[in-house]
This record gives sequence, structure tokens and C-alpha cells, in this order.
Amino acid sequence: MEIPNYKERIVDEKINKYLKLFGAIVIEGPKYCGKTWAARRHANSETLLYTNTGEDSNEIELAKISPKIVLDGEKPKLVDEWQEAPNLWDYIRNEIDREGLKGQYILTGSSTPRERKIHHSGAGRFGKITLRPMSLYESGDSTGKISLQDICDGKKIEIRTGEVDLKNIAKLIIRGGWPGNLGYDASEAKIMVKEYLDIIIDDDLNRLDGIKRDKHKVKLLLKSLARNESTTVTNNTIKEDIKEKDNEDIDSATVSSYINALDRLFLLDNDEPFSVNIRSKVRVKQSEKRHFVDPSLAASILNLSEDKLINDLKTFGFLFEALVERDLKIYADSFNAKCYHYQDYLNREIDSVIELEDGEWCAFEIKLGVNQIEEAADKLLKFKNSLLNEKGKAPKVLGVICAMTNSAYIRPDGVYVIPITALKN
Repeated sequence: MEIPNYKERIVDEKINKYLKLFGAIVIEGPKYCGKTWAARRHANSETLLYTNTGEDSNEIELAKISPKIVLDGEKPKLVDEWQEAPNLWDYIRNEIDREGLKGQYILTGSSTPRERKIHHSGAGRFGKITLRPMSLYESGDSTGKISLQDICDGKKIEIRTGEVDLKNIAKLIIRGGWPGNLGYDASEAKIMVKEYLDIIIDDDLNRLDGIKRDKHKVKLLLKSLARNESTTVTNNTIKEDIKEKDNEDIDSATVSSYINALDRLFLLDNDEPFSVNIRSKVRVKQSEKRHFVDPSLAASILNLSEDKLINDLKTFGFLFEALVERDLKIYADSFNAKCYHYQDYLNREIDSVIELEDGEWCAFEIKLGVNQIEEAADKLLKFKNSLLNEKGKAPKVLGVICAMTNSAYIRPDGVYVIPITALKN
């Protein structure tokens, strides 16, 4: 289907590939990240299953009663927000088995349905694709002069990439990668993100599974998650943070339950810990690094403006790290790599690890200012040498991803310096 003014997404190539491999694909991600537009680009007909009223629409009722009618149309057929009628999953699986054809259906979903409503996993029939908010390259805020895949392959880079404005980096964090926000300035985008979160709290969390959640406690939890963005705090630490900073008490079971609900709405995108193939005797910590799916969510919850961020460089650094790691996940996924973080019991930490298909891995530090590059490079080199001394598997590539550098290059010690505003997949 032709979509006017459609901005191409990195995931478009993966959608095309999966339509050739599977009978149906499922595009998952948070609301407002562009799932419907991306799916329409590859579909020939569509059925939209959503409602903004809290009531079941006629299409949803029809899908529950007569799936065949809803799924009729030229293939690939898009079914938007399919989780509103989860019985469609098993019906589509049976259709795929019966017809034996590839690329028949594209399902999009902004929440995961309750598992008991699905009787079969769909293994071998469905391919799942994650769509996140836009990376800087997709939104046009990165020149794309350098490739993450080239860096991970160890290729040489040496290019002037241009001056960077710190206030613009702050704007990109506040605006986020939401396609609908691209034309807004930071103050306009801030309003949009706040309203987005209010709707999630007031409507989507309750519609998720029929459980009525305490809005006040949800807001307390979101505020604590925002304060702890890009850290490895535990659920118990989140509970204590709420008690200490907000003078409110919330039990551990509620924290866990509410975080699970936010996760099911694809609002969280934590980094898993990396330990595969290092083969060091040092025990690796198993804590996930906390992230919202987009740094604009944390910025909105903390009521941050461009000036507030610039005047609080510590918070700015954490949210910049979140922005970079959002982009790294999008870029790495395009060449079948995966992002992690590293932390062990010798207090060694690496901001981002990218594991490649062949088992090799690359280690990156993420820094806001050029004055931090030297220290970050030294940290990476010491980390690599310590792993080698322990007979562990060292990273193939070391790099510092920076906001303010105006060039991409390899230092004499072999460490890459990478401007985020020049990076692409």
C-alpha cells in the first residue's frame, strides 16, 4: 500500500525478509512508534482492530465471532492491534497450515495478550519483529556517514562529521523517536509525550488485562524508573527509592506486577547482562540495565526541559546513554547482532556490548562530552587487558560513542571514537 510521506524504517528490510520466510509476521512495539504505517507499507489490504472509547468496536466483535470475514482481502493482510481479538492467532495459524503459503498476514500489536487466550505458540508459522521508536538516522538527525556494522567488522573510519550543538542533543532526548513528533520543537514534543503517558496510565493499563491499577502508585513507579534510567537497580531498590524520595510505601509484589504490565505494553526495553563467550573466571552480575523504550518518557516524567538537562549533566548523561542504546539496538538488529551491558563482581562495567552472529563481541562506552573520551578509552583498554590476563575472550572492537565529537576516527591505541549524530546501521 502506498503511504504518503512515509519515512523508511531500518526494519523494512527485515519485514520483507520475514514475509518470504513465514506465513505471518507480528510487528510488536509501543503505541505511536509507527507499527501501522510500517505494516501498511508491506500490506495489500487491512483491518484495523482498535477503539479509543474503551468499548469493543464492531470490527473487534466481528473478529471474535467470524474471523474469516475480518481476514478476507488481498494478501498480505494487515490486522492492526490484533490482540484485541486474540482468537485470531489460532485461526491464522490454522489458515497458514491449510494453505501452506508465505507472507499471508501482518499482525501489529502494542501489548501482549494473556497467554491463556492463545492455544498454540505459532512456532514456525509466525515471525516476530520488534519496532522501536525511530533512531536518529531514521528521523534524519544523524547523517549516517559511518556504519555500526562496519565498525563491528573492524573497518577503518576517518571522517569529519560536523559540529554538534549540546542543546540539540537535549532536544532529541525530549522529543524522542516518535514519528508523530518529528516536526515539533522540544516544548511541543514535551506536551505530546506527557499526554501519551497520561493515556497509558488512564486507559491502556486497565484495558491490558481488566485489572484496575492504582494510578497514583503507577505514577510513583514511573517516576522512580525515570530517576533510575540507565542503571541496574533491582525491584527492591525501586521500592526503597519510592519510600525515600516520595515518602510513599508500595509493596514488592505491586512493584513487580506493575513493571510486568509496563513491559507488556512495550514501554520498557531493558538491556540484558552479557556473559556469553567471555570465559573469564570472574562472576558476571545478572542485573538488567533499566531503560524506557525511548528516553523522552523519562525526560517527560522528570519534567525536564532543554535548559534543565544542560544544567544537570549527570541526568543528561544517563538519558544520553539511553538514547544511544535505543539506537544501537535498532542498528544491531539489522545485521542480526544483539545488545547487552556488562557488569561483574570486580566492579568492571561496560555501557554497551554488541554480540555478533559469529560469537565475537564489541565493547562501547557512551559519553556526552569530548573531555570524557580519554578516560573512557583508558577504561576500555584496561578492561580488555584484564580479560586477556584471565584467559577470557576479549572484545573484538573497542569504541567510545560520544555526543559532542565532530569527527569519527580510530585512536592510535585502536579505540574507535564515534559521533552518535553520524551513525547508522
